[in-house]
Amino acid sequence: MKKLLLLLTLILSVLISNAQLMGKKQVNTRADSLRGTLTPLRTCYDINYYHLDVNIDLEQKSVSGSNEFVFTAAQDFSKLQFDLFSNLKVEKVVYKNTELPYSREFNAVFVNFPKTIKKGTKDKFTVFYSGNPPVARNPPWDGGFIFKKDSAGNPCVSVACQGLGASVWWPNKDHQSDEVDSMLISISVPKQLQEISNGRLRSITDKPDGTKQYNWFVGNPINNYDVTFYIGKYAHWTDTYDGEAGKLSLDFWALQVDSAKARPHWEADVKPMLKCFEYWFGPYPWYKDGYKLVQAPHLGMEHQSAVAYGNQFKKGYLGGDLSGTGHGLKWDYITVHESGHEWFGNSITSKDIADMWIHEGFTDYSETLFTECSENKQAADEYVIGIRKSIGNRTPIIGPYGVNKEGSGDMYYKGANLIHTIRQLINDDEKFRQILRGLSKTFYHKTVTTAEVENYIANKSGLKLDKVFDQYLRYSKIPVLEYKINNSMLSYRWVTDVKGFDMPVKVSLKTGNYSLIKPTNDWKTIKVDASINADNFKNDPLFYIATKKVVD
Repeated sequence: MKKLLLLLTLILSVLISNAQLMGKKQVNTRADSLRGTLTPLRTCYDINYYHLDVNIDLEQKSVSGSNEFVFTAAQDFSKLQFDLFSNLKVEKVVYKNTELPYSREFNAVFVNFPKTIKKGTKDKFTVFYSGNPPVARNPPWDGGFIFKKDSAGNPCVSVACQGLGASVWWPNKDHQSDEVDSMLISISVPKQLQEISNGRLRSITDKPDGTKQYNWFVGNPINNYDVTFYIGKYAHWTDTYDGEAGKLSLDFWALQVDSAKARPHWEADVKPMLKCFEYWFGPYPWYKDGYKLVQAPHLGMEHQSAVAYGNQFKKGYLGGDLSGTGHGLKWDYITVHESGHEWFGNSITSKDIADMWIHEGFTDYSETLFTECSENKQAADEYVIGIRKSIGNRTPIIGPYGVNKEGSGDMYYKGANLIHTIRQLINDDEKFRQILRGLSKTFYHKTVTTAEVENYIANKSGLKLDKVFDQYLRYSKIPVLEYKINNSMLSYRWVTDVKGFDMPVKVSLKTGNYSLIKPTNDWKTIKVDASINADNFKNDPLFYIATKKVVD
């Protein structure tokens, strides 16, 4: 069965790739627009606070309870939209002790208020709901609840929903542009088990039905897909890290059956990783909520202040090295990568999931930076060059806006190599570091667009980067440097989708070193050393480009 599924998956991926190469456009539906578009029914209110209060029934694989929406009216309105997947039942919507009328269209719920709520008014309503969220088939890549057992046969339960949306399991305003300012997460589970969520544990309450309610408070803005829970039999230990912003609390939650191997494994990477990332990115963004690493029944996710870990306590990516260089086997990929998202993805969040390269490109580059911190710059260069083998260059990194669709998976490795290429263009590592730290400071706890990130980097670097970003982010192919050499004269030009592309690049004008040239889309010529010919000419591999020899 597994082999059949793998074969079907391979065939499907080939068909999709062929369709993309032939230029067929993806069809977006009304449901996609309702999920991804910011209509006046969503922009009319700004979310301030949620109180999610639910019971998770492990036997029935169901959820039931409520979510309180506390908001500020951004304009006068009498109707709004919130989101909840259609397979979950809205029991009632309560406003000032009165049930409100509502209607549903796909996964969108529209609520009518008895009178106009005026701009600037702070108000609230509560949604009561129940049902069975989908069970994820391949978490965390598809969304839903995850029900597994640890090696001792105890339940190990969680959720992953990035992309699909948090409304797959709880009602909320499910758009990345509006992060709630703070949140109380109250989750009731069987009393013999423990539950861990984001933020700090406020209390544990015994309930009359025999369950225990865990109350976790998140004191910082949080995006919806980061809100999570972990249910199981856990071992817990604590530590502190003396960071840039003071003492940071560290909490480690491993399943009891795995705690003996978890402790030394995690502790080998966490503090060096935090030191490295604070050096490059600035202070850890969530001192108020702390840093938690929690063993999960799936590979991993960047759940804010409660990072999901499922890498089987192996170095690399499940024991492998994505770069093929050996450097990726010296640290745990999931610990490093998912923690990197605390800066890019969690603190800095894209307004539209189409711009998810902001999350994944910078976080994937955090692996390169950690390699540089733990080894040296040459090792980091080798690592980032090594991950290029996984780049497809078939579809653009940026996806379609307004329909809740992300771009190509190249956002990871290609995004990291775009950042590394820009680092070469800046040619000043301290300036580059200050730009990364500046991004963290300028967009701290904010939602952003690609344009904002592009403009910040261009302005602080003093470089003209608009065409560079366009080619790498908005087109599938990377720049191709065409060249020919005759009589020690190099002729060269860029072949690109972007007109007027003029990115400088380093090439071998003589044996043993690289010199900067400034190609455009028009042919240029320059003299090269007699030792350089059309067969041994090459570009500096730190720049992610392609070269093509032209034969007259």
